[in-house]
Amino acid sequence: MMLGLKFPSIENLVEWPSFWGNGEWHTLNKVGLSALIATAITLGIYFAAASKAKKNLVPVGIQNLAEVGIEFIDNGIIDQTMGEQGRPWNPFLLSIFSFVLITNLFELVPGWQMPGNARMAFPAMLALVVWVAFIGTGLKYQGLAYFKNAIIPPGVPVFLIPLVALIEFVSTFLVRPFSLAVRLFANMLAGHILLVTFIVLCEALWTTDWFAVFLPLPFIMLVLLTGFELMVSFLQAYIFTILAAVYIGSSMHADH
Repeated sequence: MMLGLKFPSIENLVEWPSFWGNGEWHTLNKVGLSALIATAITLGIYFAAASKAKKNLVPVGIQNLAEVGIEFIDNGIIDQTMGEQGRPWNPFLLSIFSFVLITNLFELVPGWQMPGNARMAFPAMLALVVWVAFIGTGLKYQGLAYFKNAIIPPGVPVFLIPLVALIEFVSTFLVRPFSLAVRLFANMLAGHILLVTFIVLCEALWTTDWFAVFLPLPFIMLVLLTGFELMVSFLQAYIFTILAAVYIGSSMHADH
């Protein structure tokens, strides 16, 4: 008996049937449900922590978790990219980090195994929100001069201004959101495909035939990849959030 491997098509890896609606715009599938769950978990944690903070002077339980998240954003992201002036952005950046991390972690949930950010819609929407945020920040701090300051660096020779302005415009207003979205999407999709590949290998080798002796090899690789994807899920959430902070912080000052 020959070893039969049947890998799912790319459509089966990224497209999931709707729970209702037969594919219309208002349908909800596994990916959409992960967004709702991630939003509910994020709101639940911080609202619950805020409620308990009014009663407990000493942080306990979920308060500790919330404070760890807040301090991580303050010390690990805002202080490194925006400085003290960026502290009011903590709730925004914390929300983005929490949402991206939780939707990424659905990749590791048995029976679910699909990160929401392996669909381009989530990263694109988040990147659009960041795009609006850093442009809005630039307008708030610099007025309409923000656009001039963003595309024409100081000290550029007059004859180079048209070329430099075009390059800076594309880099700042088009490439930034595009690369932000694609980086998250591509990394999570690649990890999803790798995990599915080794799951299929393990299933194919789960047999009484002689080649079952090779089962430990893909299984060990699957375990290692699961641990690796756990790290990637956190790392991609961190990278997305810190880049958002960099872009917003750079809009606060003309010299950036």
